[in-house]
Amino acid sequence: MATESAPANADGYQQLLELARQHVPGRRCWALEGTGSYGAGLAAFLDAAGERVVEVCRPKRPAHRGGRKTDALDAVRAAREALVSDHLIHPGRRGEREALRVLLATRGAAVLARTAAINQLKALIVSAPEALRAQLRGRTGKQQIAACLTQAACSTEGVEHRMTVRALRCTAQRIQTLTAEAKELEKEIHLLVRAMAPELLALVGVGPISAAQVLVSWSHPGRFRSDAAFAAFAGAAPIPASSGLTTRHRLSRAGDRQLNRAVHTIVLVRARVDPATRAYIAKRSAEGKSSRDAQRCLKRAVARQVFKLLERQAGSAATASRELHAA
Repeated sequence: MATESAPANADGYQQLLELARQHVPGRRCWALEGTGSYGAGLAAFLDAAGERVVEVCRPKRPAHRGGRKTDALDAVRAAREALVSDHLIHPGRRGEREALRVLLATRGAAVLARTAAINQLKALIVSAPEALRAQLRGRTGKQQIAACLTQAACSTEGVEHRMTVRALRCTAQRIQTLTAEAKELEKEIHLLVRAMAPELLALVGVGPISAAQVLVSWSHPGRFRSDAAFAAFAGAAPIPASSGLTTRHRLSRAGDRQLNRAVHTIVLVRARVDPATRAYIAKRSAEGKSSRDAQRCLKRAVARQVFKLLERQAGSAATASRELHAA
């Protein structure tokens, strides 16, 4: 019906909304790609304006060589994908959920950088002069970091020795800074999760980081039509892999891998500390099932449990809010 290009700012968003109201009066649905990145501003603007917004994956392009690619063609493909899709995805909300997301992303980057710095420190120790290696040999990782922080270069030593000491000290300081940053961010995440969903933290095996990732992926009530849809999104839904007389299921490799990682972590912790989980794994092993099959079933159960808890909690909060307004 019409195409329009607009800048990615408030004026551009208003321009697109006016175009839609002009050509599609009444009920509308916006199909957006990348609502968690470049489309986040437009999605938030439309949601505040009362528009219905759904998220679509990257539109499929023609498989043959020379497939056409323009922003206008991608927009048409996104709209067609939304029209033929059986289950539309609602984009995640902002506010507390977005606050958790940015804290998780920043902490994850700090942890990765800390791991890289530790690996670099180990490599420096391996290739260091023998006098330095003798001082650090046989110590734990924490002891090596503490020793490198207090290393002082002697002016009588050679340039290789002095520069290696400097490199070790700088790397140890970086590790110390990143460790403190990750711990501080984890405290902030814990406070937010405790304010948003304290019941989630009460579950066995659920820590603040896993709970935060579950909340970020779940986002808000009604985003997923059922616990089965949430499990499929988490990559925890069983996939039939039967053939002939063999009847089995396998793990899914699709979905939100960060959410899958959080669910997997919960299962591993429960397998270590929860007697009921250990008994279930032993029962499945006695039936001839592998540990991976037992984990698959447990991940599906965890996805169901956390989804129903969050939906029930959100429903109770909504009911309490309505009663408060009625009073």
